[in-house]
Amino acid sequence: MQDKQGYVYILTNKVNSVLYVGVTSCLSKRIWEHKNEVVEGFSKKYKLHKLVYYEAADSIKSAIKREKYLKGKSRKYKEELINNFNSEWTDLYESIL
Repeated sequence: MQDKQGYVYILTNKVNSVLYVGVTSCLSKRIWEHKNEVVEGFSKKYKLHKLVYYEAADSIKSAIKREKYLKGKSRKYKEELINNFNSEWTDLYESIL
């Protein structure tokens, strides 16, 4: 059985003061859930609706491994990752639909 593709993503709020690293097998659906505050938790509490970074992985297992790696990194590291991918920190949600 082939493993599903996975995605690692970073969300932030309107003023880019909070970062959230997540993982999913369906990026567009998961970001919609964050934007519409479907699930209780950290992203809802801090209104993390802006997708500023994402990357695809070959499998959900490798995406989870990458997510754990990024969560262990400093904010500065994550900011550099975002700046290299999306220097304006614009919301990338429309581009993944």
